Amino acid sequence: MGRTVSAHVTADGEGLGVAGPFPVDSPWWAETGPVVARLRQALGVPVVVLRLLEVAGGEGGRDGHVTYHVEALRRPAPGVLSGTVDHDALTAPEPSRAPWARLDGLRELLDWASDALAGLGRPVTGPAEQHRTWNLSGLFRLPTAAGPAWVKALPAFAADEAAAIAALARTDPGVVPTVLAAGSGRLLMEDLPGEDCWNAAAPLVVSAVSRMAAAQARYEGGGEALPDRRPPVLAGRVAALLDERLAGRLTEEEHAAAHDLNRRWAALAECGLPATLVHGDFHPGNWRSGGGPPVVLDFADAHLGDPVLDGLRAFDYLPEDRKAVAARAWADAWRRHRPGSRPERALALAEPLAHLAYAVRYQEFLDGIEPSERIYHLDDPVSCVREALRVAREPSPYLGAGSRVSMEEAPRGSGRW
Repeated sequence: MGRTVSAHVTADGEGLGVAGPFPVDSPWWAETGPVVARLRQALGVPVVVLRLLEVAGGEGGRDGHVTYHVEALRRPAPGVLSGTVDHDALTAPEPSRAPWARLDGLRELLDWASDALAGLGRPVTGPAEQHRTWNLSGLFRLPTAAGPAWVKALPAFAADEAAAIAALARTDPGVVPTVLAAGSGRLLMEDLPGEDCWNAAAPLVVSAVSRMAAAQARYEGGGEALPDRRPPVLAGRVAALLDERLAGRLTEEEHAAAHDLNRRWAALAECGLPATLVHGDFHPGNWRSGGGPPVVLDFADAHLGDPVLDGLRAFDYLPEDRKAVAARAWADAWRRHRPGSRPERALALAEPLAHLAYAVRYQEFLDGIEPSERIYHLDDPVSCVREALRVAREPSPYLGAGSRVSMEEAPRGSGRW
């Protein structure tokens, strides 16, 4: 289907008009780089995308017609925009608006990054390049004579990403990116040449999964204020989500079955894996490789918890022919680092539980972002609960027959597990 774009353009405290609609190459709503490039060409001035206003059509964060609030950093020539836009309505205060979705907040962020680079002897040599802007982050590339750096802004409900990276760097500095500077809700990182590993070959999958497990096994904590998502805590969070926020959005049967499934957390805690620093979104798109071992990015969902959630996140996002590779590599790694543990059983028990954990996290997103941006995640908590129930009924064949959860070990209540 693809993505088409319209922009409500403001400048210097005034609403100027509308640009578009026009198509862009990337279907993803959060990828603002192609939008900026197209608008610079059409308007003849530099611009920044501040936030998403609305979407017609599309789903899953992609496709459809997307309307953005865009600030022109210089006034475009007369006649290149049509219609009118209400500057006051676009900029009216919204308590949940991300700082980088406001022009003053964005300027302050980029000034901070420029000052930090100058202090490191790497002054910025050109304008910042906007790559991604949405409710979970703002990402900008800053050119310097010593190579590019990246500044990332984070919402209040994100983990302290710099602290999580520093904690794993103490166990394996090669598994995480180099942080040049950090502040509240922001970090400045060294560039990582290479590609994201969405289509990682089997050796790269084994490398990523094994190295992450090794780093997590050596993690001893250093005072990081990580969110606590250990199994007993998550069980309570899931129960509250089901009874409060999702009340009326699930059928009675789904509600009862989800509560039954939620009892599995106690069995997971008996599999012998340690509470450790969990990445929280350990899919191949958050691995980056230039031909060598992958580096793991994006620790915004990091927490203290069971590492099986990272093993399953990698498993879920890999092509069919690499799922068994990932599961075997993860289990082998944890048997080496925790002799006597039962990693295969942990994978089988947690395959549906992971989706309950995602439901909790998506509800946190919804609770922390402004209304126009909630379209990214609006139905995710309910969808994740339903996916957990589906996976419990239809467990993946790639996790191995020997790891199946028996009827005697399954939770009681609805009789479905």
